Amino acid sequence: MTTTTRTDAASPDEVGGGRSLRGRIGRVAVASAFALVFGEVLTLVQTIALARLLSPAEVGIFVSGTVITSFLGEFVEGGLRAGLVQRGGDIRDAAETVFWATLGGGVLMSLAALAAAPVVGLVFDSTTAGVIAAVTSGTLLIFSVTNVPESMLQRAFSVKRRLIVGPSVAIAYAVVAVSLAALGFGVWSLVVGMYASFVAWAVSIWAITDWRPGRGTASVALWRELARYGFPLVLGGIGARVQNAMETVVVGRGLTQFALGNFRYGQRISQMPVRAIIEIGAVSLFPAFSQMAGDRDRMRAAYLRALRWVTVGAAALSGLMIALGTPAVTVVFGEPWHAAGVAVSLMAGLGVGKALISVGEEVIKACDRTPLLNWYTAVEVLLGVGALVLLVSQFQLAGAALSLSVTAIVVGLVVTGLAIPLVGVRWADVARAVVPPLPAAGAATAVAWVLDRHLLDSADRALLPAVVCLTGAGAVFGLVYLVALAVCAPSSARSLLGVPVAIVRRSVRTTSRPDDPAVAEDGDGGAPRG
Repeated sequence: MTTTTRTDAASPDEVGGGRSLRGRIGRVAVASAFALVFGEVLTLVQTIALARLLSPAEVGIFVSGTVITSFLGEFVEGGLRAGLVQRGGDIRDAAETVFWATLGGGVLMSLAALAAAPVVGLVFDSTTAGVIAAVTSGTLLIFSVTNVPESMLQRAFSVKRRLIVGPSVAIAYAVVAVSLAALGFGVWSLVVGMYASFVAWAVSIWAITDWRPGRGTASVALWRELARYGFPLVLGGIGARVQNAMETVVVGRGLTQFALGNFRYGQRISQMPVRAIIEIGAVSLFPAFSQMAGDRDRMRAAYLRALRWVTVGAAALSGLMIALGTPAVTVVFGEPWHAAGVAVSLMAGLGVGKALISVGEEVIKACDRTPLLNWYTAVEVLLGVGALVLLVSQFQLAGAALSLSVTAIVVGLVVTGLAIPLVGVRWADVARAVVPPLPAAGAATAVAWVLDRHLLDSADRALLPAVVCLTGAGAVFGLVYLVALAVCAPSSARSLLGVPVAIVRRSVRTTSRPDDPAVAEDGDGGAPRG
């Protein structure tokens, strides 16, 4: 793929119109953090509400019914969106090409999902699952129109994208799904909520971007060029969808729909810290790494810095899942969801594994070496499916949960091995960035575990006292982690404690001196390019 390498003529931290690249990344990260906190709190509340209103079996039927749309969604985007973000120079024609290509893909995949719906019903021996598959096929068409606006806003490091789109989607799903579930619509409340979230996504993303089709010329040559870049990403997405589908079939068909509901809810909860890692950091890393691609020294420093920070967060979140995941889910969701709590604890490896994957994958994409991701895909699918089948046969639902942790950690190491030659980093450098937070998280996990299991006994208390006990145990975990981190990685601890102070100072400076050029540099990312 022909790309225009973005270099910085003025200073290593300045790009495009004198803006600070580091400041823009930080601005998006802060906005993502605020949006993520809001979205995750809302998601947690609606997940708890739905768990109280629906049974694990109803959730399992919904998961079975949407397995085909989840799989075909990868073919709609086709890797073209990442190619558009990574591409340099004038991208008007490329954007036009991606829009029409993904719209056509949305139409085709919606029809394919509709045609495959009867097969879903046969595989899961459920007429309801087949009907859900048919009804939800239209979400693929809605998804197809979001790709170019998303790409344009990501290229521009748009803060609005983080603050408006994610919360809009979360609110739409929560309001619609919970309301209908309370009215007795059962599994169909999830279906209608799914449509509401897709519509909110499309409407909000188009409302905040000024890009419109018709400003460029679509071409088959450009489509081939972009598709060539994105093809390994498509294979990776397909691999993930195959793994997801196998999980659904092995757990839902091999065990029960009840077990599948617990598995997916456990997975949803365990992925909250994973989303924190991706939303706050990795989303802004890809365009940033793309702009640094011509400067290996900057890439090396940025890679190690990003790796250190995502590991600091991932280690803490994984430790919390191990220590408090089972009692927290059982207390808050109710006893029918106890197995989901056990699954959350066993899926704790997702945090650290996905942290390694998220940073390494963005480096590989930014360096235009996407064929390397085929190794990532192969390992993830082969190991993921193999571990799933083997561990489920031995440990049933617990084995399915454990297979996700094992796969994520191994794949994270594989992706790291693929990325480090591109930035001139050695494994010893990676170890110095990744290892220090781990013993700190281990110490905090042990303390919180002992405190909850042997002193507070949160699982044996009524709801309100149990929540108070869990909150206290979580606070102790955080305190111990910070103290241990100050011993194991003092620079990371100082920087972590300095983040709230820096945010307050920036807010005060922006309010008191709105015309200061140094402050103006940290404004909104400007109009989307193209």
